Amino acid sequence: MQLLVLMLSQGLHIQDRTVTQLINDKDLNFLLYDVFKLEALTDLERYQDHDKNTFDSILETAKGIATDYFAPHNAKADHHEPSFDGKQVKTIDEVKIAWQQFADAGLLCAQHDYADGGMQLPTLVNMACNAYFMSANPSTVAYSFLTAAAANLIQAFASSEQKQMFLPHMLSGRFAGTMAMTEPNVGSSLGDLTTKAISQADGSYKIKGQKMFISGGDQDITENIVHLVLARIQDAPQGVKGISLFIVPKLKTNTDGTLGESNDVQLAGLLHKMGYRGTTSTVLSFGENDNCLGYLIGEAGHGLKYMFKMMNEARVGVGLGAAMIGYRGYLESLNYAKNRPQGRLVHEKTPDAKPVNIIEHTDVKRMLLAQKSYVEGALALCLFAARLIDEHQAVQDEDSAILLDLITPVVKSFPSAYGPKANDLAIQVLGGAGYTREYPVEQCYRDNRLNPIHEGTYGIQSLDLLGRKLWQHNGKGLTLLMQRIQKTLFEIQDSKLTELADVYKQHLATVQKTTQVLGQALHQGNVSEALANSGLYLDMMGKTIIAWLWLEMANQAQLKFGTSSQQEDKAFLAGKIQAAQYFIQWELPEIEHQAKLLMNFDDTCLNMQSDWF
Repeated sequence: MQLLVLMLSQGLHIQDRTVTQLINDKDLNFLLYDVFKLEALTDLERYQDHDKNTFDSILETAKGIATDYFAPHNAKADHHEPSFDGKQVKTIDEVKIAWQQFADAGLLCAQHDYADGGMQLPTLVNMACNAYFMSANPSTVAYSFLTAAAANLIQAFASSEQKQMFLPHMLSGRFAGTMAMTEPNVGSSLGDLTTKAISQADGSYKIKGQKMFISGGDQDITENIVHLVLARIQDAPQGVKGISLFIVPKLKTNTDGTLGESNDVQLAGLLHKMGYRGTTSTVLSFGENDNCLGYLIGEAGHGLKYMFKMMNEARVGVGLGAAMIGYRGYLESLNYAKNRPQGRLVHEKTPDAKPVNIIEHTDVKRMLLAQKSYVEGALALCLFAARLIDEHQAVQDEDSAILLDLITPVVKSFPSAYGPKANDLAIQVLGGAGYTREYPVEQCYRDNRLNPIHEGTYGIQSLDLLGRKLWQHNGKGLTLLMQRIQKTLFEIQDSKLTELADVYKQHLATVQKTTQVLGQALHQGNVSEALANSGLYLDMMGKTIIAWLWLEMANQAQLKFGTSSQQEDKAFLAGKIQAAQYFIQWELPEIEHQAKLLMNFDDTCLNMQSDWF
């Protein structure tokens, strides 16, 4: 007790001294090798130089860097958030050290071709590596992930001269990258943006405007920052068709990568957030002195199309981040529950009986099961998306790209909705301790609360799914999804999971009927009514996909159970099956009520008048 009082009096944080597991390694290996068949990717030409040893080696490297250089300062970066003295941004030194470790390990260019200095790693492996970092310290690793995504966009769409000027320095960690879209009076309605681009005689453009909520928009970590800026070329039409995309470096950059004077990109100020405090959130002014130069990427008027590559990559990344912050909180609360004695079992009447650890109480088991089902299901969803990316990129499988496009709103939104719910439950498991900053779960909640907001809110994702994605390619994406679901159901027909699969089939039929009813309404032009409750449909689809993934995990767990000799492995596999049962019996049935509201075109929210509030 005296030690605890001393630590508190000195302002030391318990979570900086001891780091619980970042991921359950058994879970990650199970997902990679048993559920998503990672080794099978080595049959593809692009990945044929790799094997399980190389995959495990890079995963172990990522785990080590995340554990040693990212996790230890997670709380410190939250407590000592970046500051701005009017001239320069200041971050804590540990952020720079972690950045350099990440870059030196080649993780910024892990997926790029060998010819570009990359490792040609499958996205599935890269995302598994990223999972460690997101669990360890989402604020610090955000700089790296933004840079990698910006580099991927430049690689895909920029000219050879632009690539030569910026890519090597971004992939080496010398330059960072950002995406600059949102404006103070525009928000997510990008078609209304006002940032201007004025053509110059040398082919460059003068950029003038203001952007806000730009993560990593200024920092003292790298020599230069490459902003990808959406702007409207002078005299271009209003709306999204008039938007172009520009490379706008913070410092003017020569063709050989050497740096010149300021490019008139000014930091107007830092925004102070509830969570994710270690990542700068900035308001940037471009061209205040009429001296900000940008370089057009690709064709004029195609900027939003190009930016969607980074946006979709970021949406999957947001989903992964939400899953892993939720996962970290789950592991912390699980560890606490296993070691915190309090109370006795309900049938124990003897007052002098020894207290049990709280994990023995049924309601605590419920909260832990809910967390487990959310975060392990969400991680499986993100890795499934990564597997689809690999299938598309390695063999140009268009079906995989169509399916990925369909589920991207779900990949972003389910973890973003249920990751914070998991963090909320983690706080509850810890009780009063969970509400204090001496334990990490309250920071997990604050950090995760950003994820439902950025890269498109829940409502925007739901409109994207129900209003567009379902019907593209004549509904082929949904057909492909149902084919995969039916394959899993067929494979477990004769197993002990049949009863659980039958429950799933009943709810799946509800989803299919609801989709048909809403599709008919949209076809008949009843757009407002059909889309009024789109958020319910997104949640319904999310639960349906997660429940399917839990069935797949349970099936793979059952197949392994009979061949496992270690009691620890059997316990892990039994836990997978029990979590699948929890999600399908407890969470999935909620879609029946949602389906009634959707198919009845409930107008409660639609017809609410603004002056009735």
